[in-house]
Amino acid sequence: MNHFLNYFKISLVVFFVIFASCKGKKKTEIKTETIDFTKEGELSIFKKDSLLVNLDIEIAESDYETETGLMYRDSMEEKQGMLFIQDEFKVQNFYMKNTQISLDLIFIDENFKVVSFQENAKPFDETSLSSQVPAKYVLEVNAGLAEKWLLEVGDSISFTR
Repeated sequence: MNHFLNYFKISLVVFFVIFASCKGKKKTEIKTETIDFTKEGELSIFKKDSLLVNLDIEIAESDYETETGLMYRDSMEEKQGMLFIQDEFKVQNFYMKNTQISLDLIFIDENFKVVSFQENAKPFDETSLSSQVPAKYVLEVNAGLAEKWLLEVGDSISFTR
């Protein structure tokens, strides 16, 4: 009986030591720094021959830039956007993983004509957003701007670095 009592006491002490050590550890939270907008160019959108709007843009063309896009941003000004320059003219698919702001995605062909758009893409949504038709460029702007600008398929863009 004495062995059993000693075993029980030792087991109880071991249990509390393990419990206390587990309880004392805090979860480490991975924090990402907010990324600030860096102007890398200017982009104009035209309706027929009339200027619709001028934007300051960031340009995403490396693998890292196109994979990251506007992730980890908590806001963007109305006259700002990100232009993705894709390697291939093909149907493009985007998603909103780790993207905190709602966006409009404007798909543009190799002749700088708007071919389609996805409006009001939801933050953090990993559903694929397709251009439906081949595109070479994708312009991301704040949600609601495509509607505000009355953007249509056939409108055009030009940009400079």
